[in-house]
Amino acid sequence: MTHSVPIRGLIFDFDGLIVDTETAIYDAWRELYAAFGQDLPLADYVRCVGSDFAQYNPQTVLEERLGAAVEWEPHLEKKDARIREWLESEDTRPGVRELVAEATASGLHRAVASSSSRDWVSGWLEKLALAPHFPEIRCRDDVARIKPEPDLFLAAAEALGIHPSEALVLEDSENGLRAARAAGMRCVIVHNPVTGGGTFAGALARYDGFAAIGGLAGLLSLGGRESDLPTA
Repeated sequence: MTHSVPIRGLIFDFDGLIVDTETAIYDAWRELYAAFGQDLPLADYVRCVGSDFAQYNPQTVLEERLGAAVEWEPHLEKKDARIREWLESEDTRPGVRELVAEATASGLHRAVASSSSRDWVSGWLEKLALAPHFPEIRCRDDVARIKPEPDLFLAAAEALGIHPSEALVLEDSENGLRAARAAGMRCVIVHNPVTGGGTFAGALARYDGFAAIGGLAGLLSLGGRESDLPTA
């Protein structure tokens, strides 16, 4: 059986999907932990990917392990500097530019919905010359609740003028997938090295890179798969 509602818009996550910022951020946190003689298992850290520290707080966890408060400011400054250093020359994940260009040429509605700040996302899109491809951006600044709650995706769909059931979400994280499903949207996962261990139950499909999707035609063909999403 196929899904009866055609896809009219694509909603992209940003961090870890368009650009693999997640690997650098995780490595920086691991480096910070190592300075205290501690390890930060990926299986623990990934719980906050795509969301915020309400899901898993590495600062609280480290203090609990040490049994003492940490003077965070110098350590966080060093962590953030390392992230900027590692990401300075980072480009999009392979295949992103081609897929976005196809979507633009096809006339599909397009938006970015990210749990990060608008300054962060907009700055990256401008730097990568992708801003013209995304007429709408919805970030943590725009909603009361971020992923895994549905607010960001619902706000993006409203901005695009489409019903949630007409959207196809591209995500890399479990929190993002949960948010898309809660919004009543179909979701395709393109995971990265940080999120690749997820189960992604309920996704239409999962890939380790954009090349495997088969371009826009391949992506849209997935939208015809039957899902177990509630009727909106």
